[in-house]
Amino acid sequence: MKDILAILENNAKATPEEIAALTGRSTKEVEELIDQAEKQKIILGYKTVINRDVLYDGEEVLAFVEVRMTPQHDVGFDGIAQRIARFPEVRSLQLMSGDYDLAVLISGNTMQQVASFVAMKLAALQEVNATTTHFLLKRYKEDGIILNQDEGTRRLPLSP
Repeated sequence: MKDILAILENNAKATPEEIAALTGRSTKEVEELIDQAEKQKIILGYKTVINRDVLYDGEEVLAFVEVRMTPQHDVGFDGIAQRIARFPEVRSLQLMSGDYDLAVLISGNTMQQVASFVAMKLAALQEVNATTTHFLLKRYKEDGIILNQDEGTRRLPLSP
């Protein structure tokens, strides 16, 4: 199953026939395994990586926000994290180790819109003790794909 998942993770458009040819399994077996993985919530969705810098050309502002918070009794960080995840401005959310507890990726149309979200909605939550906002200036790689790469610069130079 992991071989099939690795192929789909790299290319969500791969057909069962293509996966079967790459893995040596039958098309029917591949289809059944994919269906099983979807039902077991191993596969949660299929994703297209979009070069947002080209599509939005400066019309979208992204910020990484580190959040320090007080865990809730009996639910820890999960309760507040689920609440934060429901905000439409939140693109991704992870629990992390270190000085801060959550890493939140926020999107908005302007820096002021993102800052307002952080100040008025995120930092205003009772469990939130502190936030640090880092505005994204330029993206170089997304989900394993190098963005804006010149065709002639694919190989890294050799070190002497």
